[in-house]
Amino acid sequence: MTTEDVSTAIGPLDAVHRDPDHHGVLLENEHVRVLDALLRPGEQTAIHTHVWPSALYVLSWSDFVRIDPDGKVIADSRTMGLRPHPGEAIWSPALPPHRVRNVGSSDLRLIAVELKSLR
Repeated sequence: MTTEDVSTAIGPLDAVHRDPDHHGVLLENEHVRVLDALLRPGEQTAIHTHVWPSALYVLSWSDFVRIDPDGKVIADSRTMGLRPHPGEAIWSPALPPHRVRNVGSSDLRLIAVELKSLR
C-alpha cells in the first residue's frame, strides 16, 4: 500500500486527522500505525473512525461511553464487564464513526497498534 493509498483508505474521519488532541502517531509505515490515545476525565473526542483493527495496550483505564454520530450509545464500559489493568492488551475491531467520552475519574490512555494488512 502506498502513502497515497493509505491517505485515501483512512478518509476524512480518521482519528488522527479528525481528533489530533486525543490521538498521536508514534510510528507509521505500510504495515502498522501506532497511536498514543489519551482521554482525560470528562473529555470527549470528536466524531472519528478507526479503519483498521488494533491491539490496544492499556497504560491507564477509565470508564468510557462510545456514541455514534446520531447520539446513540453503542458501548458503555460500565456494562461491558471490561476492566483491563495497566499492562494488559485487548483487541479492537475496526470502528465506524463514533465519539468517546471519558465518564470515569482517571485518564484513559492506550497504545493502539493498528494493523493495516488486516483491513
